[in-house]
Amino acid sequence: MKRRTLLQTAGGVALAGLSAPALHAEGRWPNRPLRMIVPYTPGAATDAMARLAAQKLQERLGVGVVVENRSGGSGTLGAGLVLQAPADGYTIMGSASIHPVARQVMKAVPYDPVADFQPIARTARGPCVLVQDRRLPQQTLAETIAAARAEPARWSFATSSLGAAGHLASIEFNRLAGTSIEIVPYRGSAPALTDVAAGNVQLMFDPALATLPLIRDGQVRGLGIATPARTELAPELPTLAESGLPGFTFYSWYGVWAPRGVPREIALQLNAAILDGMHEPETVRRLAGQGFEPVRESIDEVERFIAADVARSAELLRIANFEPV
Repeated sequence: MKRRTLLQTAGGVALAGLSAPALHAEGRWPNRPLRMIVPYTPGAATDAMARLAAQKLQERLGVGVVVENRSGGSGTLGAGLVLQAPADGYTIMGSASIHPVARQVMKAVPYDPVADFQPIARTARGPCVLVQDRRLPQQTLAETIAAARAEPARWSFATSSLGAAGHLASIEFNRLAGTSIEIVPYRGSAPALTDVAAGNVQLMFDPALATLPLIRDGQVRGLGIATPARTELAPELPTLAESGLPGFTFYSWYGVWAPRGVPREIALQLNAAILDGMHEPETVRRLAGQGFEPVRESIDEVERFIAADVARSAELLRIANFEPV
């Protein structure tokens, strides 16, 4: 479903140090609203993070930001629309960690997700949490691993989509735990988690935003969180590292991209506006309450991070003998 929302500027915010006439002068960027395409449906974490970034851009740039949800083709429809637009900074994309690895998991991707897009900023990241069907007798990670080794056919992982952080975390789990649990892709977190809660699938990795409310409502059992140390967000959850999987750390992350070729000065202005907005104290507190933390990186640092992340993902998929579908 296509959904368009025009974020309203609170109080007529203007870019610091510039008067309103100067900001909108002919030829000065930006002098009209920006368009942010989200290549997924409304309501999920990717959409929420994109809308928050759009809000912060609007507050700092002094122009409206139109957010469009253009889902389809596992994210490729919306991303393709971004590339059809001029590389002038007026059309950008709000997506997630799945975007750069699209060609590793899908055959028919009509663009190069790394070479054809200019990363602007990583906005936030959230740790993955491992949840389990609450009806199962296993109470700890060690018990679950032992049961899955003994009867692998009785176990399966749900994942929100191929290439998502939860998919890659499931592959890494199988590798480190010595299990061969089947991984079943779904069309989004909501239906996948619903099946875990219903007992139709046994395990799932997904960000804390979606999993912690279900754990606390007793709909699923939380086995562990993929952070280096226990987090104040959920101190009752052990880390997967302390539960027997040393070094197991997995985050889902979110970001903003533009078509490759966008002027450097515009990319830098977008980066600065997003980072400053995401690190406002109230925004940091809001993100923390949802299981996220903002990321502060320069454009060059984002480029290096993505290169390393894609390499790590490609290696995990190779180890799992995964073939793009």
